[in-house]
Amino acid sequence: MILRLSALAVLLYALGFAFFSVSLPDPAPRGKTDAIVVLTGGKGRLERGMAVLADGQARRMLVAGADPSVTRADLARRLGKGSGKLLRCCVDLGSESVDTRSNAEEARRWMTKRGYSSLRLVTSDWHMHRAAYEFRQDLPEARIVIDAVQTRPSLFILFAEYNKYLLRRAALWLDL
Repeated sequence: MILRLSALAVLLYALGFAFFSVSLPDPAPRGKTDAIVVLTGGKGRLERGMAVLADGQARRMLVAGADPSVTRADLARRLGKGSGKLLRCCVDLGSESVDTRSNAEEARRWMTKRGYSSLRLVTSDWHMHRAAYEFRQDLPEARIVIDAVQTRPSLFILFAEYNKYLLRRAALWLDL
C-alpha cells in the first residue's frame, strides 16, 4: 500500500512537472493597464517592459527588485538612445524587494500609493507561474495581465522553478 501511494505521488509530481514545463506563458497581446511591473533578474525583461511603456500601453512602470545602486542613467546606458526621457518621466526603481514574494509586496504598496488597479506583470516565461501566483495572492483585487518574456530555459531551471512553485503553494496552504 505504501509503495503504491509513493508511486502515485511520484507519478503526480512528474505529470505536474511535465504540465508546468509545456505550459509556459507567452507574451501578452497589446492592451492597456494602469502600470507595468518588471521583475529584475532575467534577460529581456526590462527591454520588454520599456517597449510596452513606450507603446503607451501603461502610464507608469515599476522595476521591482532593482539593486539600490542602479540609477536611471545606468538603465539609459543599458537600453540605449531614446530611453532616457521615458525613464525620467515614467519609471520607478523599487529596491525594497529581494525575491518574488517581496516583489509582489513592493508592487502592492506602489500600486496602492498611486491608486492603480491593473498591471502588466513582466518576467521570464519559466518564472511566470510562481510570480503570477505571488502577485494574485498579494493583489487579489487587481487585474493582472501576464506578459512573459520568451526564453529557452534549461531542464535544471525548470526543475528548480517547479519545486519553488510547489513549495510556495504548500507553504500558503499550510499557512506558514
